[in-house]
Amino acid sequence: MNVKRTVLSRLVWLAALLLLPATALLAQSEEPRAAAALAGGAAMVVLLFICLAAYIYMSLALQSIANKTSTPNAWLAWIPIANIFLMLQIAKKPLWWFILCLIPLVNIIIIIMIWMGIAEARGKPNWWGILMIVPIANLIVPGYLAWAD
Repeated sequence: MNVKRTVLSRLVWLAALLLLPATALLAQSEEPRAAAALAGGAAMVVLLFICLAAYIYMSLALQSIANKTSTPNAWLAWIPIANIFLMLQIAKKPLWWFILCLIPLVNIIIIIMIWMGIAEARGKPNWWGILMIVPIANLIVPGYLAWAD
């Protein structure tokens, strides 16, 4: 828990350090367009770091789940399209389901079914997979499946 808190606090400090020069320049700028562009750029940088942190978290969780279920090629969790094939292997679903993941609206149901299979592979109740459609819970579920006993 202390490690997670330390990482989170460092990310907050990094975001603050990135925004500090932007706010100083905003105060000195006389042109509103330049100020707006600078604020937008700073917001994009912060958003990029948040997305990068989420990607690293999900990849680590998926790799840990693959290792705990003795699924080969756990490193596929780090490759964007290949991680879906890894999830299908963990859930013991046919690989052709990947095609269903490309169809809009059908992909939501398929991803829920895949996460239900992943939860069962980890020995957890399959309703944990349904929680992947709940906005805040979808950040907690992969970590719980990866690092819970």
